[in-house]
Amino acid sequence: MLEDSNFQVTMNEYLPLRDVVFNTLRHAILKGELEPGERLMEIALAQKLGVSRTPIREAIRKLELEGLVVMVPRKGAEVADITEKDLRDVLEVRTALEELSIELAMKNMTKKNFEELEAANETFAKNSEGDDLIKIAESDVAFHEIIYMATGNNRLIQMINNLREQMYRYRLEYIKDKSSHERLVAEHNRIIAAMKGGDISGAKAAIKLHVENQEENILKSIKVKNS
Repeated sequence: MLEDSNFQVTMNEYLPLRDVVFNTLRHAILKGELEPGERLMEIALAQKLGVSRTPIREAIRKLELEGLVVMVPRKGAEVADITEKDLRDVLEVRTALEELSIELAMKNMTKKNFEELEAANETFAKNSEGDDLIKIAESDVAFHEIIYMATGNNRLIQMINNLREQMYRYRLEYIKDKSSHERLVAEHNRIIAAMKGGDISGAKAAIKLHVENQEENILKSIKVKNS
């Protein structure tokens, strides 16, 4: 709920206020701080962020164009639900990019890179024992980031970064299920083992399964919410 959210506007001297407000609300939605179905009341948001209603209104319009907000008759703006179609679209693209990243990274991975990857998974495992979903999600991102950076392909890294924010909504849905944490750690370890063994097809299969398991669990969550 809005009153329980701790997001706040961060001013940027290089951006107009409307863009700062838009980015603030967009990130809050993508990271789950504003939940699907939550109403976006202009007055309440303006008070929380310390701005007028005008940039709030403009931000909501842009969020509607991105599909993150929907206008509901007689109710106003709401955070859009996570739909099966959106999920499948995003994860279909992610799977292709992850497999390509694995293939390219394996050509460049050093002993230090593998040590960083193993350490990142240990951090993820440790954070998964707690209840801070954002912290858990960030440590999962950090694990995959090591692989992305090892590709040396700036265009690919840029594409993944653009997709990453959209993935936040789905990643948070997945890690809400604490029973999935141990499996995620094991899946990361299988990815590492295949990469260290020079098994490209095995590593690509491991990352594909990793994404498919997320899709399966998130779909279950969506269906429960909609039932």
